[in-house]
Amino acid sequence: MEQKRHGASREQWRGIAFIVLLILQWSRASAQIRYSIAEEVKEGTVVGNIAKDLGLETNALKERGCRIVEGSTESFFHVNQNDGILYVGRIIDREKVCERSSVCLINLKTVLENPLEIHYVTVEVLDVNDHSPSFSTKESRLEISESVLPGLRLHLQAAPNDHFRLEVKDRGKDGKIPILVLLKTLDREKKKSHKLLLTAIDGGKPSKSGTTQLFVDVLDVNDNMPVFNEETYSVRLEENAPIGTTIIQVNASDLDEGSNGEIIYSLGKNVNSRIRELFRVDSNTGEIIVQDLIDFESEESYQIDIQASDKGSAPLRTDKSVSVNIVDLNDNTPQIEVTSFSRAIPEDARLGTTVALISVFDKDSGLNGKVICSFNEDVPFTLSPSTQDNMYSIVTKSPLDREKQSIYDVTIVAKDAGVPSLSSEKGITIVISDVNDNSPEFSASPYTYYVTENNSPGASLFSVRASDHDEGDNSRILYHMLRDGKENTKINSFNLNINSDNGDIMALKIFDFETLKTFQFHVVASDSGTPSLSSNVTVNVFILDQNDNAPVILYPVSSNGSAEGVEEIPRNVNAGHLVTKVRAYDADIGYNGWLLFSLQEVTDHSLFGLDRYTGQIRTLRSFTETDEAEHKLVILVKDNGNVSLSATATVIVKLVEPKEAFAASDVKSSAKADEENNVTFYLMITLGSVSALFLISIIVLIAMQCSKSTDYTSKYLQEPNYDGTLCHSIQYRSGDKRYMLVGPRMSIGSTIVPGSHANTLVLPDRRRTSEEER
Repeated sequence: MEQKRHGASREQWRGIAFIVLLILQWSRASAQIRYSIAEEVKEGTVVGNIAKDLGLETNALKERGCRIVEGSTESFFHVNQNDGILYVGRIIDREKVCERSSVCLINLKTVLENPLEIHYVTVEVLDVNDHSPSFSTKESRLEISESVLPGLRLHLQAAPNDHFRLEVKDRGKDGKIPILVLLKTLDREKKKSHKLLLTAIDGGKPSKSGTTQLFVDVLDVNDNMPVFNEETYSVRLEENAPIGTTIIQVNASDLDEGSNGEIIYSLGKNVNSRIRELFRVDSNTGEIIVQDLIDFESEESYQIDIQASDKGSAPLRTDKSVSVNIVDLNDNTPQIEVTSFSRAIPEDARLGTTVALISVFDKDSGLNGKVICSFNEDVPFTLSPSTQDNMYSIVTKSPLDREKQSIYDVTIVAKDAGVPSLSSEKGITIVISDVNDNSPEFSASPYTYYVTENNSPGASLFSVRASDHDEGDNSRILYHMLRDGKENTKINSFNLNINSDNGDIMALKIFDFETLKTFQFHVVASDSGTPSLSSNVTVNVFILDQNDNAPVILYPVSSNGSAEGVEEIPRNVNAGHLVTKVRAYDADIGYNGWLLFSLQEVTDHSLFGLDRYTGQIRTLRSFTETDEAEHKLVILVKDNGNVSLSATATVIVKLVEPKEAFAASDVKSSAKADEENNVTFYLMITLGSVSALFLISIIVLIAMQCSKSTDYTSKYLQEPNYDGTLCHSIQYRSGDKRYMLVGPRMSIGSTIVPGSHANTLVLPDRRRTSEEER
């Protein structure tokens, strides 16, 4: 039974030992390492093995740069990087390091690098009784009036006798202070002076002691304390008062005589160091004088304790508090701080939108600290005071337009209400972000282009351009044609296409002036904003003629379709007889359709002549018997284009000799001449009528143009009919230019519009356009 109990007890001890071991291991891993050494030990004394106690590998200490980092600039310890032992670096004086602290601890940090580790080590410095108690002086002297009542307590170094008792007051870290207590009234006539020996013994082993002599002189009775003339003292002082300024003069009196009644002034013993830096007291006059800068923002008032003491052998003192209230001056400029700021604000922001929040503060008080903010420039923003003091919000006060101004450099001026007023400035930059509020604008409206017929299919003919005052995607423009109505048919007939990116327009088919002289279509420019904005423009296209049609012979024409004919005339006709007239037609207009006739081949140049404008063939002389009976005339008909095109006609003239034939020929010639004359007459009448109608149309058109604003849409006059030999003319207006397609009687040296390929003359327009009037 006893053996069983013994075995159970052993198991319990093993469990306890295991738990203790775990606690020790955990303490090592988690708690600080703490060592203890005595003060004043020699340099090189071993404190402890840090590597061993921290479980560090000794061979890695040097590689990882093991070192000690202390909290102060002084270094009392160092570690050996080879073995991890902590040594004392220099002698430690506990009284200097920890002064009066009951426990002296030096905290160290052990630092290892790569990887970084920090371990904390605490070294307690133990006190050694290496100092004897000492007094500040070897001897001291006290003066006590004989009139002092028993119970007086003096904080001084003394020893007890019949008249005194010594009490010791423990003040913790400040040590123990002996208090001398007066037990009974002193009698100077019995004993003028008391000599005491005060001994102090410490508790060390072995103990040490120190002594001081205390002399107590009994003085004559000084039983009146100084009395200040005023019950309370209060004064106002402006901040930043010059050094040397007298704040106030206090005055105290003493009823005693001699030195017991002479008073000196000083600051009270409880006055803090800051007041002693700012003020001083004249010991003789009691004036309180400024001796450093006074700042209202640092302190608004001061309580200065003034002590009035007489010069008696046992001085009596009276304390009085002087209240000094600092008057604030406006010596601090307002400070501006931007607390919240939107770097960009959209141009369509509503009125009252907050752009930024600013706070202002002034260290001064009252009106000196009252700040009013404003802008230095005329900007579309205003400063709105917040519900909180000294808070403002910058809000929009008028509509914004990025296209007029995209950046505002705003200067905020903060001005206080002091006299004189102080102010400060702060600049901020407000960026206006773009919104899609501008439609594309074309560079012209309408566009008018002149395109020569027979263009190259697929080549760019012309282009339209639009711009957008917005930026980014809001200004990226895409083009397309508006395909509707009658213009759609014309556009489709030529397969007009537009480059959506740059506005270049091309045609996939060839223009033919003879088929179409002008057409109109619309182009739409849309930006890429959201939502997209667009605008359209009218494009007027005029086809310019090229000499691409050769003359066509209308007469003579044979039965097989060739330009060949036979004319019979009698031999007895006179000179100037009309043989025949060659008629031709050219589908071109202007110079390209102006036809000229010439004899390319003739058997006898002396017999026949050809009018170059009308194509009439007449005899130049009478025929003789020697003239041949048949003559061949080849007539060349050509236009006046830059590259002239031509056609030929052949006329066979046969001379008939029988009298019957002569008679028939005379009748035929006469009838033919009459017919020609009639045709010429009718043609002249027709031309006169057409010209009159043309002039009337021109006058009406000019009157209509003068009665309304200039219309850039092209207006055409009806093309008059003409036969093959009479070249016609067409007049029309395009924009601010007036054009005329010339006829045969115009001078070839007339001015030609550039690009018209010698087809068009410019007529002077005496009417001023609306643009010129503006």
